[in-house]
Amino acid sequence: MTHEDERELEAELTRLQQEHRDLDAAIDALHQSPAPDLLRLQRLKKRKLLLRDRIAFIEDQITPDIIA
Repeated sequence: MTHEDERELEAELTRLQQEHRDLDAAIDALHQSPAPDLLRLQRLKKRKLLLRDRIAFIEDQITPDIIA
């Protein structure tokens, strides 16, 4: 992996982490509403899980493998 590839992955990782935090805040706000939209809540949670998986994948790409 080139240095440029690593920088691009780190930039994408930062963007995805921010989106994940934003979704977390949106989910919390929706939970606090008197009549939460359950379908929207479910979609936000699904998107958050997809982001978490993508974040984990990118972190694995950035972190070098350690051979024991």
